[in-house]
Order: sequence, then structure tokens, then C-alpha cells
Amino acid sequence: MAQEHGYRVDPSIPVIGYTEMVTNEMCVSHSHPRGQLIYATRGVMNVVVGNHIWVVNPLQGLWLPGGVEHQVTFQKDVNYYSVFIDPSAMAGLPEKSFSFDIPMFLKQLVFKIISFGVDGNLTAPQHRIISVFLDELALIEPSATFLPTTNHERLQKVVELIMEDIASKNTIDYYAELSFMSSRTLSRLFIKELGMNFSEWRTRLKLLEAIKRLSEKQSIKEIAFNLGYENTSAFIYMFKKHLGKTPSNYILEDENDKLSA
Repeated sequence: MAQEHGYRVDPSIPVIGYTEMVTNEMCVSHSHPRGQLIYATRGVMNVVVGNHIWVVNPLQGLWLPGGVEHQVTFQKDVNYYSVFIDPSAMAGLPEKSFSFDIPMFLKQLVFKIISFGVDGNLTAPQHRIISVFLDELALIEPSATFLPTTNHERLQKVVELIMEDIASKNTIDYYAELSFMSSRTLSRLFIKELGMNFSEWRTRLKLLEAIKRLSEKQSIKEIAFNLGYENTSAFIYMFKKHLGKTPSNYILEDENDKLSA
């Protein structure tokens, strides 16, 4: 991995592009002065920032401001792309980390910037392309595809139990009893520590797992069953409610995206 690009502070090189095919690797937790856009045309990445986990697939990008500690896990084969932005070029860019639905135009700008190399001998047209890239990056907006986690000891145990058995239909009362607390107390902990209630958090977990499994070419019927849905219709309803598209359309966009890359 070219983490060293993130540590290169040089206003004469406002952006540095990089690409690599990565297989079953984990980038240890780190931070660097440059901001970073992460994207992949193939495969899935798990990115941990603080108490948030993002599952990043080829329809999404991830934005990391400079100085943000993060850890990236590359599942199986990942065709990884990244652009590192110098601190001098960060004005107007988002100040928080988030995943976003990456538009085709921004993807093409990423590919173009990677072709510039890293030596810093940029032409006037290349500088103009970089300016457009930074303008487009300033317009990105967060998607809902992240999962908050917690360091709260008692709640963390509940979260781990749910993640170990995603298909479980156990209620909050069940987990509260296992944790020796009342359902009301556990419910308050979810809101306080995770920013959403028990049901919302578990649905978000299933949504991210569904995205991962779709990227692995599992069938919609198989995914619905493995996530604990009684039928595919219920799963499709959940998926469309949160992402605005059916799993089939999501897969189609993914395939079209790879063809155009």
C-alpha cells in the first residue's frame, strides 16, 4: 500500500493519485496529513474510523479528512483507487468522514488524476482538472451505509452477540436479560452510544451485510434467508426503503460501473 503518499505535504502537488490490486490485506490503523478519497472498481473494503464502520463497495466512495485515524480491510480481491489531497487544497472540503454514492463524473476524474503520476510536474490542463475534481469533491453528501459501534463494555457485548448471529430474531428483551439490565436501560444505551434504537441498528447491520453479499454474487433469495427474513419480498422492501433501489437494480448498477471503469 502507498500510505506514504498521505504523508507527503507539498502544495505544489495538490493531489496524488494511486491504484493497486489488493487481496485479503489489512492496513493498520493510521492517520496522515493529506485528506483521502477511497474507491474501488472491484471488491469490498471495510473501513473503521473511530466508532464507525463503513462497508465500501464499487458504487461508493469514502471520504477521510486529513488527520483522521482509520483502518482499512480489503476483502478478497479489491481493485483499489485513492486520491490524497494536500492540506493546502482542503479548503471547502467536508470536515467529517463519511461514505457517499460516487457519481460517474467524479470516478472519471479520479482515473484521470491517477494517470498524472506523482512527480509533481503538472501541466496547466492538469491543474484545471484538479480544480474541477476538488469542486466536485466539495459537493459530496453522506449515504446511510455505515454502522456505528461502541466502546461501552456492556453494550459492546450486545453488539457482538448480534453481529455473530445476524439472522437472529431475538428481541431487545432477550439481550437485556443476557446483559443483566432492563430493556429500558439497554434501549437508552443504543440511543446514547449509537445514535439509533435497537431495531434501527440491527437493520443497518443487515443492510451492510446484504451489500457485502451482493458484491460476492450471492443470490437475493439466499441473502434474504441468511439475514433472517421470512421471504425475499420483506428483504427487498427493507433494502429499497434504505437505499432507494432494489437489490437487483443495485447489482445492475455495480455491473455497469465495472464495465465503464
